[in-house]
Amino acid sequence: MNRIVKMILTLTLLGLISGIALSMVSNYTDPLIEQNQQEALREAVFYVLQPTEDYEERTVDGKVIYESYDESGELVGYSFTASGGGYQGTIELIVGVGTELEEIKGIQILASEETPGLGGKIRGESFKSQFRGLEAGQGIGLVKSEEPERGEIQAITGATISSRAVVDIINKELSRVRSILPEGE
Repeated sequence: MNRIVKMILTLTLLGLISGIALSMVSNYTDPLIEQNQQEALREAVFYVLQPTEDYEERTVDGKVIYESYDESGELVGYSFTASGGGYQGTIELIVGVGTELEEIKGIQILASEETPGLGGKIRGESFKSQFRGLEAGQGIGLVKSEEPERGEIQAITGATISSRAVVDIINKELSRVRSILPEGE
């Protein structure tokens, strides 16, 4: 009986020490992780709307919108985050649009759990560059094997679901932003 009590006390003590150590590490790293995420978002805002010298964050109907300005202080467009389901998990991205909310200026994938090598190609410049200057007034279309036309992008071979997910996420969130941020505002 004495041996069992010792074993229970030892395991309890080890569990308690491990829990405290993990808690301390978490308390130390959480602010650093948050700071890194904010810096990544800041860089993404500058990436999706070029040329951006500065931006302001504002909330409209619960949606955070980033208004970007050029060096003369003139509004160059808006950017906003969007997320949705991909092939293997959630895809989080930021979208930059012109002031009329009709042209995509750029996108940046912030987080993705897509398959490395296939779905992970949504992070690649060859995929993201298709959105630059894309007319999205009627929504973005996706084509698989033919040449994309106006307002369409080419799906990544072997990653159609991930490509479709990005397009659907953008279309859905752009529609929402248009409803809360009328053009010319």
